[in-house]
Amino acid sequence: MNTSMSMPDSRRTLLKAAAAALFLSLVGAHAPYALAQASPAKPNRIVFQVSDADPAKWNLALANARNVQAEFGEGNVDVEIVAYGPGIGMLKAGSPVKDKIDAAMGSGVTMAACQNTMRNMSLTPQDMLPKIGYVPSGVGELLKKQQQGWAYVRP
Repeated sequence: MNTSMSMPDSRRTLLKAAAAALFLSLVGAHAPYALAQASPAKPNRIVFQVSDADPAKWNLALANARNVQAEFGEGNVDVEIVAYGPGIGMLKAGSPVKDKIDAAMGSGVTMAACQNTMRNMSLTPQDMLPKIGYVPSGVGELLKKQQQGWAYVRP
């Protein structure tokens, strides 16, 4: 019996979409989206989401980033922390975790501030820590990274 004939079109479409998603998750993307980097993609790529204003969450994300770099070597892993919503407050000048963020950026961790959140909170780049990067949408950035095969972590 031909199962495609007895299977509803909607179910066939869902199965095709699931198969495509599985394929993409296994092979990754060939052309990585770069926040502000021109360097070639590294074999290990991880993106962290921080959407909480809690300094403890930021400390955990920063410790996770350090641990990944220690395990794989700084030169062998791309690490990005994406902040949006209340979490963007920790990227503001005067942040309680400023020194740890500076140290992380010094070791190659990219910080990405969501411009949607900044606009909604009436923040400008002058309100933020120097040297951080900006993305149009924090959630959009996370989606792009995952589509490109980046590992995703929300501490």
